[in-house]
Amino acid sequence: MTEDRVIFNCGAADLQMKAVAMLVQKASDFRSTVYIMKNGHRANAKSLLGVMSLGIDNGSEITVTADGTDSGEAVKSLIEYLKDPKV
Repeated sequence: MTEDRVIFNCGAADLQMKAVAMLVQKASDFRSTVYIMKNGHRANAKSLLGVMSLGIDNGSEITVTADGTDSGEAVKSLIEYLKDPKV
């Protein structure tokens, strides 16, 4: 299992939903099981509804965990994206 933390920094509030949708797309590219955690709540990173239920806002501390054959690559890729999401 691989895990890392990041502060979500999207910039404009109107881009946050698009950034979350892109996060789900990126997570779906990996074979590993990927979870996003915020304030002790966990959601499957491949589920848009699940990730949206976390209420991720600018400045939120997010933990990304992955378990599987490409878990290291998955966590690294998603953490880099969350640092500076390009939509």
